[in-house]
Amino acid sequence: MKKLIALLLAVCMLLGLMTTAFAADEKSNDIVILHTNDVHCGVSDGLGYAGVAAYKAEMEQTHNFVTLVDCGDAIQGEPIGLLSAGSYLVDIMNEVGYDFATFGNHEFDFKLPRLAELTKLAKYEYLSCNFKYTGKGTSDISYKPYEIVDYGGTKVAFVGITTPESFVKSTPAYFQDDNGNFIYNLSEDKDGTALYQAVQTAVDAAKAEGAKYVVAIAHLGMEGTTEYWTSEAVIKNTNGIDAMLDGHSHEEFSKTVANKDGDDVVLAQTKTKLANLGKLTISADGKITSELISAKDYTEKDEHITEFITGITDKFSAELSEVVGKSEIDLPDYDENGKRLVRNSETALGNLAADAFRVMLDADIGIMNGGGLRKPIKAGDITLNTLFSVFPWGNLPCKVAVTGQTVLDMLEMGAINYPKESGGFMHVSGLTYTIISGVESTIETTDKGEFIKITGARRVTNVQVLNKSTGKYEPINAKKIYTLGGIDYTILYCGDGFNMFKGAKLVQRADATLTDAKMVLSYIKDKLGGTIGTEYAAPQGRISVIRYADVADTAWYAEAVNYVSDKELMKGVGTGFDPNGTMTRGMLVTVLYRMAGSPAVTGKVSEKFTDCTDGSWYADAVLWASANKIVDGYEDGTYKPTKAVNRQEMAKILYGYDKVGGKNADGITEKLTYTDADAIGEWALESVVYCTAAGYLAGSNGAFNPKGTATRAMGAKVLMNMTKEAA
Repeated sequence: MKKLIALLLAVCMLLGLMTTAFAADEKSNDIVILHTNDVHCGVSDGLGYAGVAAYKAEMEQTHNFVTLVDCGDAIQGEPIGLLSAGSYLVDIMNEVGYDFATFGNHEFDFKLPRLAELTKLAKYEYLSCNFKYTGKGTSDISYKPYEIVDYGGTKVAFVGITTPESFVKSTPAYFQDDNGNFIYNLSEDKDGTALYQAVQTAVDAAKAEGAKYVVAIAHLGMEGTTEYWTSEAVIKNTNGIDAMLDGHSHEEFSKTVANKDGDDVVLAQTKTKLANLGKLTISADGKITSELISAKDYTEKDEHITEFITGITDKFSAELSEVVGKSEIDLPDYDENGKRLVRNSETALGNLAADAFRVMLDADIGIMNGGGLRKPIKAGDITLNTLFSVFPWGNLPCKVAVTGQTVLDMLEMGAINYPKESGGFMHVSGLTYTIISGVESTIETTDKGEFIKITGARRVTNVQVLNKSTGKYEPINAKKIYTLGGIDYTILYCGDGFNMFKGAKLVQRADATLTDAKMVLSYIKDKLGGTIGTEYAAPQGRISVIRYADVADTAWYAEAVNYVSDKELMKGVGTGFDPNGTMTRGMLVTVLYRMAGSPAVTGKVSEKFTDCTDGSWYADAVLWASANKIVDGYEDGTYKPTKAVNRQEMAKILYGYDKVGGKNADGITEKLTYTDADAIGEWALESVVYCTAAGYLAGSNGAFNPKGTATRAMGAKVLMNMTKEAA
């Protein structure tokens, strides 16, 4: 019996060993790449780093190859980052087990010598193919463009990409020498070519080293980002990248974008504050998939990481939890639908900060950039942690003396992207202004995104400054000297591209201990009696927005003008829309070309039509319209792009556009009932019938008026009718 039991035990042990070995062999050889972006010190927000660590551990139990990367903006954004100058965040990321990271613009916030110290502390590797030292001599701030990992014979290259916006989205002076010369380069230029080349060079080098796949770890962004530096723009202008893990714009998406060769590239971003954990999988058969692990769905936590973070936060939690004031109302930074407010609209939170700088610095005007506001103030107790969370950067308040013209240029720069987001969107105190949203920005900037000048119409108008003596607002005087209070990031270091402040006379600068957060605290204590009251319950109308100066809300064409402007089919003229201006042949085919998606064209317009200029605003549209037989030129070889279009000509062109899309007048049996139908040219009759039946064009008082000049307002109405019909 004992022999039998021993035998059975031996068999069981053997089976156990076999099971263990079998389980090990069952691990997947799929490559799993986990990614985060824009954590901004939110160590316990969303999944928290403890959740990231837990999920990573789960993947390691079932997969042989697991890598964790970060796409930038990890070390700044909360008191934990500010009080440690980033080191606590590096410690946590080391403990979680990150493998690679790239620089976001906020990795530069503690100045480059500190960045060098932090990257040496990191057990993970920082990569960037476009961040380079260009000064004289040598620098210890140098990083690899890529790194190759061999996953069981499959080589994957990780290429780091840093947004060139870092120059103005951090502090420009940090990238300069003592003489104000830039000594670092981020492959910036006016059209993105330099960045595309830097990325392509790194990708090609990695491929030459044997990389089968290339994964970009990028901090580029989409919404609100310089269009030629977006992640999509980089993908579309390069080849060889298989997946791009992105950050910077705090968006949530997982999609594919076609590269320069037409091949699909996976593009993903996880939002911010660990709302999601990104998961990229390269399967053994070469299939690449992407998904986002939501904090709502994954709630596991790694106990060790939880304790590690608690050990850090306990060091300063008592100081930060001190109640320093109260608020009777909420001062939000996002609306109830999750839309961020502070970067493209007036907010009570921004007004509070601007008021603090104006009042406490005894300035004529107070300003606060939207990108400097990072958290709301909620009703109830206000702690130091509250204020350090709203103002996490440690910027110093200061006052400068500037001309009214400088203020005007500042406001124009702040509205450069409106209605899209901009970190430089300017909240104000002691001043009011209006943005004409339909006017396209004409600001000229440097390669680095710094203000140079305004070349055309201004978007900002009706600027009024508070007269301290009378208590009334008066039109700003461009030649008058005003004192302006704000943060050093904006008005001393020209952050967000505010180069108009370069050389401004410094009147006052706060002591290094009196940060923006503490000045706002002083304002609450000393001027508001310790309580934020109902005067900040809502925005106070300091910033107003109109579409166009010459389009009244009650005009019959107002809806159509707003519609075509929103769809970017038509643009303004000067500070208005010019609704009564004539619709020309060039204008009409241009908006139809935009409706068609602005497809690629070939050839030179000057070679086809003698009166057309290559590179003109209508050039591609005219070539496209001619090639598609929508409308061609005249017998004398001209096109006459500036010739006014009458109503029957417009019908002809609209019908030509629809025929390209496969529509025609077949089956339309309605007869024209216009009183002047006999005046319609035979060549245009079918087109008028079609456009009338389709609802594109209608008469007035029973008449069509075929030879009446088509106006821009009429064009807007027609285009709205067409696109709504298509939708």
